[in-house]
Formats: sequence, C-alpha cells, structure tokens
Amino acid sequence: MDSAKRSIGTEYYPSLPSMMNRMQATGRALGLQAHDRDAYVEWRRNLREKLAELTGLGRMIPCDLLPQEMGEPRLLDGYRREKLRIQTEPDVWMPFYVLVPDGLEEGEKRPVVIAAHGHLGGGKESVAGVADHPAVRQAIEEYGYDYGVQLVRQGYVVLCPDARGFGERREYWMQGDEASQVLGASCNHLNHAAVAMGHALIGWLTWDLQRLIDFIPSLPYADADRIGCVGFSGGGMQALWLAAMDERVRAVVVSGYFSGYRDVLLLGTHCGCNYVPRLWEYADYGDIGALVAPRPMLVESGDDDRNSGPRRLANVTEQLDVTRKAYALFGSEDRLVHAFCRGGHRWYGERTAEFLEHAL
Repeated sequence: MDSAKRSIGTEYYPSLPSMMNRMQATGRALGLQAHDRDAYVEWRRNLREKLAELTGLGRMIPCDLLPQEMGEPRLLDGYRREKLRIQTEPDVWMPFYVLVPDGLEEGEKRPVVIAAHGHLGGGKESVAGVADHPAVRQAIEEYGYDYGVQLVRQGYVVLCPDARGFGERREYWMQGDEASQVLGASCNHLNHAAVAMGHALIGWLTWDLQRLIDFIPSLPYADADRIGCVGFSGGGMQALWLAAMDERVRAVVVSGYFSGYRDVLLLGTHCGCNYVPRLWEYADYGDIGALVAPRPMLVESGDDDRNSGPRRLANVTEQLDVTRKAYALFGSEDRLVHAFCRGGHRWYGERTAEFLEHAL
C-alpha cells in the first residue's frame, strides 16, 4: 500500500463529546429561572452584570464621539444617504451611513432603525445598498442584504454602521479591493486578540452600537425615543446582544441568528466572533433573548438554514421556548414573534414592516 494513502489509525479520540457532556451537566448557571416579575428583574440584573464581565463590556473606555461628516450627501430614489464617523473608544473610529427618507416636514422626527450587517456582504455597503463593487451586488442578491434601503423606503431613519473587522474597519491584511477582501473580515483574529486582553469581540461590537445610540439625539430628524435594531446573521447577533444589554432599544429583529450554543458553536464551525469565553457556563441564547422581554422582538428563521445547526428549526424553537417564559411573566407573549420562512440562510423581511410599525 502507498504509504501516502495509509491511514494514521482506525479509531479517533475527539474531545467534543466530553465537552458537550460537561456543558449539559454544568452549563447555564444563570439560566432563566424566574417565576414572577420581581425575580425576573433581579435575574436580569445579575445576568447582564455577568455578560458585561465576560465580554469586557464593563471595561470599555468612554471618549468624546467627535462626529465628522465624510463627503457630500447623495440623493437617491426616495431617500438621502449621508456618511459620517464617530469615535467609539480613543482612536477607534466607526464609519456609518445614515439613510434619511424623503418627505420629512420641517421639525418632523422619525423612528430610527440601526441596521447591523453580518458576514460576506462588505460590511455596511450591502445593507445600505452601496453596490458599486460587483461582489457586493452579488451578496445583496444572494442574501437579500439591502435591508437598510428597504427600511428607509418604509419611512425610517436608518443607520448602517461598519462593525470592527469589516468594511472600512478591516485590519491591514484584509484591506484591498479583491472580492475575497471586500466580502471578507478580520473579525476572527480580532476576537482572538480580544480574548487575550480579557474581552470578547461581541463586547466591542455591542459597545460601538451603544455609542451609535448616544449619537442619535444629535440628528435633528431622528426620534431618539423610538429606536429599533435589526440584523441578519452576524448582524442578528449584534442586534440581539444590543437589545439584551441596552433598554434604549425599543424593538429588535433578529434574522438568521437565534440558536442554541451546543448545536451551533460546539458542533458547528462558526467564525470566532461568535465565541465568548465561559458564556455557556452561565447562559444560552434563549436566556440572552429573555433579557429583551417585554420589548417587542421578531426572530426570523429559514427552515433550511444550516447556520442553525444540524437540527435546524428544532434548535431555534428550543431557545425561543426559554425566551418565551420571560415574556409570559409580563403577559406579553404576543410581543415575541417567530417568523418561519421557506429557504436557507438569508434576510427575508416578510413580517418586518408590520412588526416595526406596531413596535415603534
């Protein structure tokens, strides 16, 4: 037999089965157990404090926003697109688009939606419909990624930011105009670096979006008391964490991202930005969703979305069952909506317009 083709062994000794058993035995130490509203409020405080500790969110460095306009606004079909940047930490800048609907009357303020992006879309470019690069145009077609444009045409002021490691915030080895660079990201490396510093990338991303909320009152056409957040895939992750950690978000749409840790992060091969050290010891994603109650939340799931893990919708509904218990404590089960969609991993938006109209 050719030695190059010879097997190195007939048995394998993986570690994941032991990890899954350990997770089953010792995980979710701060999982939702409240049986009344007072107990829920106490549980929510404790879990938020723990999540802030695990992600490093409680150790972020405040600074002046120093907002700056970047170029002239562009008039488009039904809306105006402005580009700005703010400082979220000292020497850390976040560029973003503001999409402003046509037809605002003098002094009128509209509800605001933060539209967070995920992977493989060129950061904020696809969400804001900036399709100059052919790879971004393809991503919009494949994933329905231009939901920022969809929302501004429904009358909302929409903010489309770049997350750390994406778009104009890519680190040096991913900077360039090749399709693999434009659609790629340096978030995996950033999370490794964050963990080494006692943080997690999702803590940085949540902080940046909170600073964006801090900026919203300065927009004369924005109603800072009616703020929503939406996102697909990794954008759904950002939207979920932001709403869970910040009460200023009045409503949230999580698309293509609401699954149990075991199936997706232990059995799956997701990007490192999903991982928070020791998270599974304290909570799962249904518990993080429960932090949003009783504010309106729409979870959108494709029935063939492989990112939900091998059990697909069963994995999603298990976590929603946990979240639903929190809404039941407030008699607000109708505010938690699960939209089943036919298809794979993409933004659908089939119920978003109706949901946000009532929520904001």
